[in-house]
Amino acid sequence: MAKTKKTILLQPNGERYDYVALALADNQTLEQAMRMGSQPRMEDLAGWEFRGYNTLDLTGLLGFRKFKKGFYSPRPIEGTIEELQGYNVQVVQTPLGDPWIDRIKSGQAIRHAWYRCHPVRMTDVDCRYPNAVLINYDCEDNNPLDPSKRLRDYVVQVYPDDPDLLLGKAYVALAGPLRLFVSYFILGRNNPSPLHVGSSSQ
Repeated sequence: MAKTKKTILLQPNGERYDYVALALADNQTLEQAMRMGSQPRMEDLAGWEFRGYNTLDLTGLLGFRKFKKGFYSPRPIEGTIEELQGYNVQVVQTPLGDPWIDRIKSGQAIRHAWYRCHPVRMTDVDCRYPNAVLINYDCEDNNPLDPSKRLRDYVVQVYPDDPDLLLGKAYVALAGPLRLFVSYFILGRNNPSPLHVGSSSQ
């Protein structure tokens, strides 16, 4: 039996989606991309900050449509990466086509909404997208009263040969297994994370 060629997500003009095209796509297209996407390699995430863009218009009014996500290990990595730590960075809210510029306080980028990241585990409550990595903000790095602790994000790699373009889907954890969809978001590799220690061989 001949193998069926796996299809990839294409724009109506037949071209691949780039960062901006994904950011402007409708939810139906983004959901298709979530289901077609592949699971990012933890090794491709480690040590990088990705520029992020929320597709929900309300986030623009609330002042966090643009952001960055960082993925790092606080200690040397030996062997396969099972889990990474991460954070969000506040950035200046400029038009989509402009560069991502960190907000600075006391000479440092403003990092907040910390999380743990690992491949989706089908035994966990949050296993909606088996082809994704899960970002779970319910960790000890956040204040117990921080509302971000309720966030749960799924992230996929849009194209199997492009680890620089990712798509995410954010939910709020309600009572028990209930989850409320919030927004899709686009991620693009941007700059090294200053918090990443790296591998033990470095």
